[in-house]
Amino acid sequence: MSISVEGTVQRSGMGAGTWALVTDKGVTYEIFKDAPHDLLQPGLQVKVKGQVREDVMTIAMIGPVLEVKSFELVKP
Repeated sequence: MSISVEGTVQRSGMGAGTWALVTDKGVTYEIFKDAPHDLLQPGLQVKVKGQVREDVMTIAMIGPVLEVKSFELVKP
């Protein structure tokens, strides 16, 4: 399923450590392993276009796995 979602990038200590995107509504997406390096910065406010990967399971299991196709910074 393709989605567009806006939120804040966070580093999670779950499992071996993983990156997450947390929306303003409190929904947490686990960022898939091959995300752009520029995206992986704690506190970054972004709008992400991607695909929820229902065929992937992770150790962290903090939310649906989101494979990022593109992103843009959100101005505060």
